[in-house]
Amino acid sequence: MAITLLDGGMGQELVARASTPPTSLWATQILLDDPSIVRAVHDDYFAAGAEIATTNTYAIHRDRLRPHGMESKFAELHKAACEIAIGSRDAHGSGQIAGALGPTGWSYRPDLAPPAEEAAEVYAEIAKIQAPYVDLFICETMSSIDQARGAMMGAQTAGKPVWVAISLSDDDGTKLRSGEAVTDILPLVKEFEPAALLINCSLPECMDQAMPLLVGNGVPVGGYANGFTKIKTEFADPTATVDALESRDDLDANTYADFVDGWISLGATIVGGCCEVGPAHIREIARRHKG
Repeated sequence: MAITLLDGGMGQELVARASTPPTSLWATQILLDDPSIVRAVHDDYFAAGAEIATTNTYAIHRDRLRPHGMESKFAELHKAACEIAIGSRDAHGSGQIAGALGPTGWSYRPDLAPPAEEAAEVYAEIAKIQAPYVDLFICETMSSIDQARGAMMGAQTAGKPVWVAISLSDDDGTKLRSGEAVTDILPLVKEFEPAALLINCSLPECMDQAMPLLVGNGVPVGGYANGFTKIKTEFADPTATVDALESRDDLDANTYADFVDGWISLGATIVGGCCEVGPAHIREIARRHKG
């Protein structure tokens, strides 16, 4: 079974390498302050064995830039992030570019997202900007069915393959963060026919629960987990910074790769890492599955 290896987390890796404290702009702040760090992270993931570079565009939304007086930089930032990823891919000599489409409103807060029809306009604007640069789109950390619907509606207007990645409750891997059943995504998959159905930014233990529920439904399935202890309530505020989140200390490269082995044994064919999963983790997965 052929395995596609994604990269690892971008935002948290950037924060770890930056010399300044994180802001509510998160990964976008580093793109503004020192884009060379973004390039270095892409380079390190390709060197570790990743086959796809995910653009540093997850958090580039108008409503995130607006409070900082930077909405005018919206298109410019998307283009810059895409160009950095392409530069890294070209230097590596192979690979694909995935345009990251992060959640509207705030991560893990689908209640703050606009209705699907309104969100679709947001994503269509982003997809149009990124389309000349990317090979595919990943709608990431979709925490409710309606949120996933809006993202796919918008992303599909650009004529590129669309992958959708859902995020799970920290307490029950059979549910989305909205409380809806994971299997409620399957009718939406049938309706929109994304090129892949993934699980991301969730506890790996919860992904163990969800993976068997998604495999075998006519679409490639995969996953990339985070390394947080849990998503704390303090992070629910859109003005919060990632300082409110805590990374776990029991998820080294071997342990994480063991989780990935389990997902692959269940039928996952696209794997990688999300927040707090870095180049060392990707390197170990590549050693096991891409040698």
